[in-house]
Amino acid sequence: MNENIITSPVFFLFIAFSFLLSFGYFRGRRKNQKIYRAAFRALVDTVKPQDQTFTVIGGVVGYHANLVMAKQQPISQIDATITLLPRHSWLYFPISFAIRRFDRLFVTFHCRAPIPGEGHIIEKGYAGFRGPKIANREKLQGETRPWGKQNVEVYYDSTKTRNFLSSLMDILPDPGVIRHVALVPGEKRGFVFMIPRPGKVEESFAPLYRWLAEGLKKETRLRNDKKS
Repeated sequence: MNENIITSPVFFLFIAFSFLLSFGYFRGRRKNQKIYRAAFRALVDTVKPQDQTFTVIGGVVGYHANLVMAKQQPISQIDATITLLPRHSWLYFPISFAIRRFDRLFVTFHCRAPIPGEGHIIEKGYAGFRGPKIANREKLQGETRPWGKQNVEVYYDSTKTRNFLSSLMDILPDPGVIRHVALVPGEKRGFVFMIPRPGKVEESFAPLYRWLAEGLKKETRLRNDKKS
C-alpha cells in the first residue's frame, strides 16, 4: 500500500509542488529583504541620524525604522514603516497584488520647528484607489496640477502653504516614487508615502527632505523675527 503511494504520479506532483513553494518562499524573502534594505539605506544616507533602530513587524513583509536626529536639527525624529507584497507566498501573492498593487513606504517626520501650514499633495490615481482620508478637507482649498508625469491634487489652508508646496514641485520636477506628501501643523508632523522601488527612493526622498528641513528653518526664523 505504501509502495503504491510512493510510486503514484500524484505523489511526485506533490513533491514537485512542495519544492516550488519552498523555492518561491526563499526567493521571495530575499527579494523583500533587498527592497527594504535599499529603502532604509536611502533614508539613513540622506538624513544621517544620530541614532537608529530597525524592527521586524511582519515577518518578511513588514519592517520599521526609527531614526533619531541631532538636537540642532529642525526634525527630531523620523519613523519609517515599509509593508511589502508577500513575494514569499506564490499562492497568496496574486491576490495581494490585485488588492494592494504595490509595496508601500510610509515616512513620518516629527518636527521641532513650526510647520508653515496644513497642506497635501496627492497623486490622483492613489487618491482614487483607497487613498488617504484628509480630516479637514472641507476647510482646505484645492486644485489639480501636473507634477512631472503625474496629475496631483493639491490642498492647502493658505497662499503661504500653497507656495511652500509649490516650491517642492519646483525643486523636484518629477515626483518619482512619491504618491502623497502631507503637512499637519497641529501634530507638528510631516508625512510622505512612497513606493519603495530599489534605486529610486533616494532620488525622490533626498530633495524632499532638504525641502522640508529648509522650510522649517525658514519658518522658525520668520517667527523669531516677528517676536523680536
